[in-house]
Amino acid sequence: MGTTDHYVAAVKGSLLAYSPDATIVDISHNVRPFDINHAAYLLKSVWQSFPMGTVHMIGVRPELTAQQPHVVVHYMSHYFIGADNGIFSMLFDEMPEDVFEITLAQGPDWTFPMKGVFALAAGHLAKGGVPEFLGRRISGVKEMRTLQPMLEENLIKGNVVHCDHYGNVHTNIDRKLFESHVARREYTITLNRAAYQIKRISGDYGEVPAGNVMALWGFNGYLMIAVSHGARGHGGGAESLLGVKLNDVIRIEFYGNTNRENDF
Repeated sequence: MGTTDHYVAAVKGSLLAYSPDATIVDISHNVRPFDINHAAYLLKSVWQSFPMGTVHMIGVRPELTAQQPHVVVHYMSHYFIGADNGIFSMLFDEMPEDVFEITLAQGPDWTFPMKGVFALAAGHLAKGGVPEFLGRRISGVKEMRTLQPMLEENLIKGNVVHCDHYGNVHTNIDRKLFESHVARREYTITLNRAAYQIKRISGDYGEVPAGNVMALWGFNGYLMIAVSHGARGHGGGAESLLGVKLNDVIRIEFYGNTNRENDF
């Protein structure tokens, strides 16, 4: 919803009206419009950092239709509220089983789901309410697994899914996937658009000289391409210096079979 208009304040006001003692934490109001892949990546990166019982509201493509009902998902002692547009299948490592379709009577704010539906449901859950009060249990959520890495015997082919404030390039290749394929082999990380190759995944930013391109694991477990001590407006980050765009292909090619320990 951005931060230049009144929409975010309207939602927060409704939340506080329903649950005055709620603690509200902003994850992002700058998801690319209607982009559930971007929203899923950001939320998947952080939801487990919050305490059990947290209620997460997802306002990307929240419209109610016959094909995408409003739902509450209960997973690992967290609640997630949003439209069943495929995003829930991208948030977790397994499909959630505790899913409830919200069947509350339509109200005057129903054309603004974040304020009229999700805030009411979140307030109810935050005060200890149960999801059964909000609607009926359903069998599951819509499955949509786009931009998943492609796997071959000696190759992982992923994509750029996010470029952050520093110009770091985030991919959809996670560490578990990499470690299950590397098997102590050498590897080359190739950014197709930039025709740039990286031979090693560093442990932190200080392992390479300032201004050098590097690969490392983000705190969320996904592979990042960065420029050591580089950022937008301060020498440039990987996004601008390498000309990387969203959805660009990132390749990790494995070769050889050595006895060395890999740098994870």
